[in-house]
Amino acid sequence: MNCFQPKFILICLISLFSYTLAAQTQSRTGWFEDARFGMFIHWGLYSGAEGLWKGEKLRYLNNYAEWIRYRNRISKEEYGTLAKRFDWEQINPEEWVLLAKKSGMKYIIMTAKHHDGVAIWDTKIGDYSLPKLSGTKRDVIKEIADACRKHNMKLGFYYSHWIDWAHPYAWDHNQELTGHVTDAQFNTYWQEKALPQLQELLTQYGDIAIMWFDMWIPYQQTIFKKEQLEQAVSLIRRLQPQCLINSRLGLPTDAEYVDFETLGDNQFGSNYVQHPWETPGTIAHSWGYNGQEQEWKSTGQLFTSLVGNVALNGGFTLNIGPRANGKVPYESISRLNDLGTWLTKYGESIYGTTGVPLRPNQHDWGKITVNKESNAVYLHVFNWPLDRVLRVSGFTEKPESVALLTADGATKLRYEQTGPIMHINLPMNAPDHFDAVIRLTFKNIAIDSEVVAESTFGGFALNAMNAKNNQTLHIVKYDGTRPSFVKSNEEADIQWGIFFPKAGLYNIDLSAHNPNDSSSTVAIEIGDKTVSGEIPPSGKIVVEPNENNYTDEFVNHQLGQVNITQPGRYTIRLKVKGEPIIWIHNIWLSNK
Repeated sequence: MNCFQPKFILICLISLFSYTLAAQTQSRTGWFEDARFGMFIHWGLYSGAEGLWKGEKLRYLNNYAEWIRYRNRISKEEYGTLAKRFDWEQINPEEWVLLAKKSGMKYIIMTAKHHDGVAIWDTKIGDYSLPKLSGTKRDVIKEIADACRKHNMKLGFYYSHWIDWAHPYAWDHNQELTGHVTDAQFNTYWQEKALPQLQELLTQYGDIAIMWFDMWIPYQQTIFKKEQLEQAVSLIRRLQPQCLINSRLGLPTDAEYVDFETLGDNQFGSNYVQHPWETPGTIAHSWGYNGQEQEWKSTGQLFTSLVGNVALNGGFTLNIGPRANGKVPYESISRLNDLGTWLTKYGESIYGTTGVPLRPNQHDWGKITVNKESNAVYLHVFNWPLDRVLRVSGFTEKPESVALLTADGATKLRYEQTGPIMHINLPMNAPDHFDAVIRLTFKNIAIDSEVVAESTFGGFALNAMNAKNNQTLHIVKYDGTRPSFVKSNEEADIQWGIFFPKAGLYNIDLSAHNPNDSSSTVAIEIGDKTVSGEIPPSGKIVVEPNENNYTDEFVNHQLGQVNITQPGRYTIRLKVKGEPIIWIHNIWLSNK
């Protein structure tokens, strides 16, 4: 698969990389990698239920509104009566396309058939479709396809190929209890319904940009046979050669079968991935419309999700769930309008960009994207520093210019740089409430990928994840409420790369947990200087009272100070003496 890969050049004897951002090689996925942002639309028979059935809310924990037929055990016949709730005089799919375009989205993925098995177009395969159940001659798929062509929007289709509650031989999770359909029966569904309906979608509505499938486990764990999935791939490649296929088809992401990886629902990136990928995310909790919805994501969350994925070479497909009358909830519209207004001003920092080869969470103020052709680097500042100094770590070449992007243009900013540590002087207020963007332009981009980032607070936090040798360490990752840490013994040698931007006296704090019955000695080496300290035993801490909810206590220890006489790059090493185990959370270095 041809996708953007920076070219790295080793400089001197340290981990310093330089890369040139070349033009994207033309490929089937090129447009998708540039677009970065699209709209998912979940609209079907389930939209008429609005998350309620005979006065009862959705059952069970996974209470997605589009699962109501399965969760609330509704018969096929009764479920079909929901079609009477659709107001065809109000339904206008072009409004959805216009909303996506205004929001800065570049493609739409429309649910053509969800797990309920109801086709929303006038399929010739059976009579269980929204038009037939509603008694309408309208074809929503055709209308949305026409609107996408009219407004220059790429169109894709969601098709539930694995689960189909309407067909007696398709997969239904309850078959784990009631008895599996046989391979032969499932193949009847596949050959007589799924493949013919896919052929209708691929031949009746013009160019199709994406076929989006929804089997979230590998085919080996399902009833599918590889040959059946290969039939779907062959059909798509023959009828729509430029159409992309997502990984939830059930096959591995590769050039032959799958064009881009789809992460789990609302699962966002954690590391840079070379091949194309995306997160399918909801703007609320449910995908289909739920009249009881109370879990709307904030605009700030959506910005963080979009920019965070792009900074890791990914995209974001954001879902809306229109009502049965076609109207989109106000909460969705307001958030999409905020995103669209921002993208109109600052879209250059998203479209056609990717990330830089620094640690995924290098900076505590935000994220970084880079244009794949122009060497323009964009700093996305979500947390405007109180002291109005933006601390950027990792770029070793000085930029040709540093400018704050505003609605009125670009304003140059003053900055200072020592080695890979850059301090940018900011105005009093951020120009945008959600994501303020600073553009750096470089002749060449040179990266120090090992250096520990300077914090917004002016110090350096050395932890398990930014250690130079973290691949060899025993790192324990707690959940989001507890810290990751290194389980270190007396043989451990934990190392970090750090660049001190100025000379001076630096305080050294160590956060650690000692599960032993006696103290352990730690030694921190910085250049030719060593600071040592005793770490006494520590026990548990109460998380919540009266719940028997306890966790290991990590105690902050002030170990002393070290005098850095010359600015520059240093290796910091931590060693443990005494008892065999001590848990290291982080080291904090600060000269304040």
